[in-house]
Amino acid sequence: MKRTVLILGANGRFGTNAARAFSAAGWHVRKFDRNRDTLERAAQGADVIVNAWNPPYHHWARDVPALHARVRKAALANDATVIIPGNVYVFGPDAFFPWKSDTLHLAKNPLGRLRIEMEQAYRRDGVRTIVLRSGDFLDTCASGNWFDMIMGKHLAKGKFAYPGRTDIPHAWGYLPDLARAAVMLAEKRDRLERFEDVPFPGYTLTGQELVATISKLAGRDIKLKKMVWWPMNFARPFMPMLNGIFEMRYLWN
Repeated sequence: MKRTVLILGANGRFGTNAARAFSAAGWHVRKFDRNRDTLERAAQGADVIVNAWNPPYHHWARDVPALHARVRKAALANDATVIIPGNVYVFGPDAFFPWKSDTLHLAKNPLGRLRIEMEQAYRRDGVRTIVLRSGDFLDTCASGNWFDMIMGKHLAKGKFAYPGRTDIPHAWGYLPDLARAAVMLAEKRDRLERFEDVPFPGYTLTGQELVATISKLAGRDIKLKKMVWWPMNFARPFMPMLNGIFEMRYLWN
């Protein structure tokens, strides 16, 4: 029997790559349509639900608990496994390196706490869950992430802007690889624990190492510049999402 995966947020960065990877592996892919579907009906018969819904930062407190509660209910009704693209927000600035599956979740800031509570709810409710935890996304094309919006924006001019210390490592997850890992985990879900926290190694690089690699690939020297944060303060009253970006700034330092 052909396996079925329901992709929530199929037009987003992780969702798009997950849909491609599951389709390439022979799965029947359902893409959830908010305008047409109800989650209860769309999840019927699904073996796996990829929950790639991710509201803007300033809507997390309002939307994340309710969205994930609906997903947990639908998953339990179908005994489906939920795959969540996890992040590193749960650790907080005081967690010891290297981060791994048993690293304590010590975040005290609002966005970190929301992620901790969301993951705890899946474990508490007994939902079959795989948290595939990654650093910042690297995509094959511009998709509104840190790399293409800020850091690599002026690569054509030989400049690379870095938003923090350039001498400390930062974790990255290349989305096509991450999506293939999601498929491999889905295909062995019956051999996993009811709740699995899986750290995705990805690429861990300092800003200096990242720019050295880009320079090598580009065949010319790329100048590493420190990103200037203070101008964004003027936009914060008009762009609420920036408050979340400032809240998570510590990850670059």
